[in-house]
Amino acid sequence: MREGPSTYKPTTGIERWFDARLPLPRLVHDSFIVYPVPRNLNYAYTFGGILTIMLVAQILTGVVLAMHYAADTTLAFDSVEKIVRDVNSGWLLRSLHSNGASFFFIAVYIHICRGLYYGSYKSPRELLWVLGCTNLLVMMATAFIGYVLPWGQMSYWGATVITGFFSAIPLVGDWIQQLLLGGYAVGNPTLNRFFALHYLLPFLLVGVVTLHIWALHVVGQNNPTGIEVKSKTDVVDFTPYATVKDAFGIIVFLFFFAYFVFYLPNFLGHPDNYATANPLKTPAHIVPEWYFLPFYAVLRAITFNVGPINSKLGGVLAMFSSIAVLFLVPWLDTSKVRSAVYRPWYRFFFWLFVANALFLGWLGSQPAEGIYVTMSQMATLYYFAFFVVAMPLLGYLETPRRLPNSITEAVLERNKAASIPSAPRDTGHQPHPEPK
Repeated sequence: MREGPSTYKPTTGIERWFDARLPLPRLVHDSFIVYPVPRNLNYAYTFGGILTIMLVAQILTGVVLAMHYAADTTLAFDSVEKIVRDVNSGWLLRSLHSNGASFFFIAVYIHICRGLYYGSYKSPRELLWVLGCTNLLVMMATAFIGYVLPWGQMSYWGATVITGFFSAIPLVGDWIQQLLLGGYAVGNPTLNRFFALHYLLPFLLVGVVTLHIWALHVVGQNNPTGIEVKSKTDVVDFTPYATVKDAFGIIVFLFFFAYFVFYLPNFLGHPDNYATANPLKTPAHIVPEWYFLPFYAVLRAITFNVGPINSKLGGVLAMFSSIAVLFLVPWLDTSKVRSAVYRPWYRFFFWLFVANALFLGWLGSQPAEGIYVTMSQMATLYYFAFFVVAMPLLGYLETPRRLPNSITEAVLERNKAASIPSAPRDTGHQPHPEPK
């Protein structure tokens, strides 16, 4: 949080009148203009702004799409096709919204990885991290129920399979499943409930995101060194320094987003979902959207374990635990050093974790049979081992590199190293004598 009194000074009578009654301009000035941020932030820190832009875009396009959508099993699929074909710019709205969900998850996964790499979850930012994980949970719920709304073949059977796993929960499982479905099978009540929730949850997400940003401004921004701000030379004003960098990062991200929207609008969707739902015909291979595939692989790694014991409940617990363990990260990591830049062994296990998560995503798209199940189990084992074994033990066993005394010192050392010209390569040959 910015220390000291506000530097905002109203210049007109209207501004003074407004500021005395509702100091909103003062809040914006102190929070987004003169707010101090570490001077060494890199482009990995722009994804917070990217996520804000994507959230706004998803809500705006979603509201307009809802005006033309029919939440009825006999009309839902046709209403989506009508939006694409007949509504003015409907094809653009649909493409923005469907591809926006994918790029929303791309940004949030990079955002989480950045937090894990630079230790943004450590004290005093534990609540900031927990709120971020809550955002992820709400996002996943919103995306899942939104995937059902087009009422395509994969939407219907995906909802049938995923909601069926709730029945494995002892005592209350059947009740939860019937509450979600509005009956004993996926049908019209299910579609109506999912549509209502899909419209409501993004606004709940806005509230949690607001708390997330508020918590960030209270404890201050972390930075690649993981060192707290110690002097005014360690920080710069948010505007124009951070805003210009964020704006450039957002433009580059939106460039890739626009390429998919205009040239590959259906690339990230499943082909089966472009056929209307048929309860009498099961797809050969039921999979969720790509951004759920790692968690789906964790679910199947336990559920489809061959053996005499029914492991359906174990698969459900494993899937939810793979998300719940993220909430515990601030207390699982025992190291006093935040950034992986100064933790060589943690950096190695972190990048192995990232590769393992991508591998889990690929496994989730494969049939749940043969070697794929075994590989899923091994990848799931490392996923949890990274959090509950590597993080606690490395804090005691690892010897970190020397930390700079301040953010300014780290920046100056980096600039000095970059300015030193590299020495000429020794080729083993003697230089020719200069001609006389």
